[in-house]
Amino acid sequence: MSNSPWYEKTSILRFSRRQFIGATATSAFAAVAADCLFMPQLNAQITLTPNDALKELMDGNERFVSGRMTSFEHDLQILKEHTVDKQEPFAAVLACADSRVPVELIFDETIGQIFVTRVAGNVVTPEIIGSLEYGAAVLGIKIIMILGHANCGAVKAAIQGKDVPGQISSLFPHIQPAIDKAGSDLAAVTKANAEIQAKLLRESSPVIAPLVKEGKLKVVSGVYTLATGKVTLS
Repeated sequence: MSNSPWYEKTSILRFSRRQFIGATATSAFAAVAADCLFMPQLNAQITLTPNDALKELMDGNERFVSGRMTSFEHDLQILKEHTVDKQEPFAAVLACADSRVPVELIFDETIGQIFVTRVAGNVVTPEIIGSLEYGAAVLGIKIIMILGHANCGAVKAAIQGKDVPGQISSLFPHIQPAIDKAGSDLAAVTKANAEIQAKLLRESSPVIAPLVKEGKLKVVSGVYTLATGKVTLS
């Protein structure tokens, strides 16, 4: 077991979070199933398999890369009205906070489709894992993608290991395992970091791990290339 802050905090939070999820997930799923209202042109997430959900994300990225986006064609006023009281996203994405990674745009999805969490370096922290557990257990998402990106400043800073102001260095321990694995090459560390964070989520969350084992949820990693707009699964 690692001595990193992530593991220490997660072990403390694990039992209380399991109690919360156990008490709320069943009723929440029932409420979603009983009150399901979807736009005809949108995928109803309750009918998607994890593989379908992954394909939807990657097909959307292909539309983004080729300039054939369809998400802007939806009636945003109707979408807003239908998502005021509830959300039914089919996917969750943990992305870097970088402003060049607009998650809904690069997957060509619209309001209510992707449950997005963001933190510099796309690292798994107790707060992030709690959010994604909510998405999986309560909202019923089918796919979680950990999305790294080219030329990531957080990864670059962690590799350099220089003194930085404020709390920026709090990110470094989360990225260090990727540096240990991939060396000092930025692209290699970025890819390794996304893979390691996905593995942590798959194996360490008491909510997500069973869903993955039962085939109800997939957790994957990918890297977004700024120059081309393409997401490559890793």
